[in-house]
Amino acid sequence: MTSSIRFLMCAPDHYDVDYVINPWMEGNVHKSSRDRAVEQWQGLFHILKDRALVDLIQPQKGVPDMVFTANAGLVLGNDVVLSRFFHKERQGEEPFFQAWFEAQGFTVHVLPKDLPFEGAGDALLDREGRWLWAGYGFRSELDSHPYLAKWLDIEVLSLRLMDERFYHLDTCFCPLADGYLLYYPPAFDSYSNRLIELRVPAEKRIAVDEKDAVAFACNAVNVDRTVIMNKATDDLKQRLSALGFEVVETPLTEFLKAGGAAKCLTLRVTEPLMPDHRAIATVESRLIRMEGHLLDAGLINQALDLIVDGGGSFQVLNFQLGEQRQSTSAADVKVTAPSRDVLESLMSQLIDLGAVPPPQEVCDIIWEVVELDGVAPDDFYVTTIYPTEVRVNCQWVPVEKQRMDAAIVVSEMAGRTSAQCKLLRDLKQGDRVVVGIEGIRTVRKTESREQRNTQEFSFMGAGVSSERRVELVVEQIAWEMRQIRDQGGKVVVTAGPVVIHTGGGEHLARLIRGGYVQALLGGNAIAVHDLEQSMMGTSLGVDMKRGVSVRGGHRHHLKVINTIRRYGSIAKAVEQGVVTSGVLYECVKQGVPFALAGSIRDDGPLPDTEMDLIKAQTAYAQLIEGADLILMLSSMLHSIGVGNMTPAGVKMVCVDINPAVVTKLSDRGSVESVGVVTDVGLFLSLLTQQLERLTSPYQLQLV
Repeated sequence: MTSSIRFLMCAPDHYDVDYVINPWMEGNVHKSSRDRAVEQWQGLFHILKDRALVDLIQPQKGVPDMVFTANAGLVLGNDVVLSRFFHKERQGEEPFFQAWFEAQGFTVHVLPKDLPFEGAGDALLDREGRWLWAGYGFRSELDSHPYLAKWLDIEVLSLRLMDERFYHLDTCFCPLADGYLLYYPPAFDSYSNRLIELRVPAEKRIAVDEKDAVAFACNAVNVDRTVIMNKATDDLKQRLSALGFEVVETPLTEFLKAGGAAKCLTLRVTEPLMPDHRAIATVESRLIRMEGHLLDAGLINQALDLIVDGGGSFQVLNFQLGEQRQSTSAADVKVTAPSRDVLESLMSQLIDLGAVPPPQEVCDIIWEVVELDGVAPDDFYVTTIYPTEVRVNCQWVPVEKQRMDAAIVVSEMAGRTSAQCKLLRDLKQGDRVVVGIEGIRTVRKTESREQRNTQEFSFMGAGVSSERRVELVVEQIAWEMRQIRDQGGKVVVTAGPVVIHTGGGEHLARLIRGGYVQALLGGNAIAVHDLEQSMMGTSLGVDMKRGVSVRGGHRHHLKVINTIRRYGSIAKAVEQGVVTSGVLYECVKQGVPFALAGSIRDDGPLPDTEMDLIKAQTAYAQLIEGADLILMLSSMLHSIGVGNMTPAGVKMVCVDINPAVVTKLSDRGSVESVGVVTDVGLFLSLLTQQLERLTSPYQLQLV
C-alpha cells in the first residue's frame, strides 16, 4: 500500500447475471463463470491493495450486483448520500450499504423514496475537488442533483447520458489526477459536451473512441498517477503514458457481462473536502399545469416525451383523470432541467402544448421596450400558430392577429390592455414586447375521443398519406366546402402553375364560378400560364387539348405578359374581352380577390404581380384573415408562407404529387392540416364532380 486512499469492495460470492437491466446483460443471463469472476475480482483487489487501502463489505444472497460497490452511494468527507436504485432488482442492496456506512461513522443522507440516484456510478468528483460531475438520463434523476449540492456543499455539474450502453456516468467518464478527464463524448448530449469543454481545457481532455469505450476503458480506477482498467488500445495507453499516467490492465470480462468493470467494482470512501467548496446546483425546476383531454389527445405523452428528449426530467405531482368520456383531465408536473437555458427552451415548447404555470405563481408577463425599429429585444417570445394569451394584472389577455414567428406587443389604451402579434419588421420604438416565458399560455382545443371520432373533417385523422383513397378524402373536402359556402364562410386557395399544366385550371375556375373560393393566392407563374391557356390555348407552349408542343410556343407566355401589360392589369384585359376564360377570368368576373407574389425567376412580370416581398406578404395576410379552409395546390413556397401566417383552427389541405412537399406543410404542427399525395389535376376534377353531386343546400338535421 502506497497511498492513504481508501476503497470499498464486495467479494463476488453471489455474483451472477440473474436478470436484464442494461444492454450488456442481454444474452448473458446465467452465462457468467463464478470461478473466472472470483479470479478476476481477486486480480483487481490485489492491484488496489498494493496502492491503497481496501475495505470489504459482506456479500449477501439475492443481490448479485452488490459486487458493484460504486453504486452503494456517494461519499465526500464524512457525508454519504445513500443510493436509491432505479430497478427493483437492486433495491435490496440499500439497507446493507446503509448499515455499513453507519457502522463506519458516516453521516448518511437518504433521498426521497421515489427519487432514483445510483451513487458514485452516476456522480464523480473532480480529482482536484473543485466540483461534482453528476449524470442523469437512465438510472439517476436530475431532481437528485440539488440534494447532492446541498448535503455535500459542492457545485454540481449535470451531464445527460444518451447511449443506453453507457447507462451510468462512470461507464464513459473518468476524472483523473491533475484535472485530466478520460471520457467518451458520444455518450453525452451536445449541452453536456459543451459543459465539459467549458470546464476542462482541451489539453486535459482525453477522448476515447468507441473501441476503447465498449471495452470499458473509461470505467477505470485512478490512484494518484495510476489508472487501472479492464483493457485499453495501444493508442490510448500511449496517450496516457505521455501525460505521465501508468496504465494497469486487469481482465474483468466476467463483470462486463453485467455492465461493469474496474470502477463499478470499487467505491472510493476517502474523498477529501476542499476549503473553498460551495453548494451550487445549476439545476432549475418549474411547475406546469396541463388541462384537457390529456390522454385522448396524447398531450400528456407529448409533453413528457418533450421534456425527456429536450434534456430535462419530470415528476407528475398530481393527475386528475376525467371520469366520463366528455370529462377533461388535469395534471400538475414538475419540470427540471440542468440549466436555465435548457429549462426555458423546454418551457417554450411546453407552452405550445398548452402548459401553463400555476396562476398564483405568475401575475404578469415580462416585457422590454423596443429601442430600434424592426428589432425586438434579444429574449423575445416567438409566437406559434396556436391561440395565445398573456398574463397582465393577474388576468389572461388574448393575443390578437395570431400567427407564427412573430413577437407579442402589449399596449394600453383608454384603460384597456391589449396584445397582438407583430412581425419583427413592423416593430416600432417604444413598443412593449413580451420576453421570456413567464405568464404566457397557448389555448388548445379540448376534444374528447367521441368528438374527434365524429368530426366531419377528420380525414381518417390528420397527417400525410399516399395510401388513402383519394375519393374518400375528396368527398370529405367537398362536404366541408359546401358547408362553408352555405354558411357564408371563406375558402382560400393557394395554387401553383402545376394546376394549369395538369389540366386542373378549368376545374379551379369552376370552383370560383360556383362560389366555393373567396380568395386566390399564387405567384406570377400560375397567372401567366392560366392567361396563356385562355388567350393562346397553350401552357408553357404545349397545346393542352392535344398534349403536343406548338411551333413557337415557347414565346407564348412572353406575348401574353406583353399583352396584359399593354392593358395595364388582368382586370382591364378581362373588361376589354382579351381574356375570356380561365382562373383569373373567373376571379375578376366573380369579384374574388387575388394576390400574386413575385420572385427573382419571374418573366415580365404581370402588372398585377407584387414584386415587393413585404407588400406581397401583407397582401397574403389580409386575404387569409377570416379563412375557414385553405386549399394548397402544388405550390410549396407559397403554401409554406401561407402556413406560417395562418393561426390554428383554420383547416388546411395540401395536395401535391411530391410527398416531401406535403410532409413539409404538415410539419407546421397544426392538427387541422391534412396532406394528400396525388395529382392535383385529378384531385380538382374529382372535387368538382363531388360538389356537383351535392345539389341541395346544406341543412342542419334536427334530431
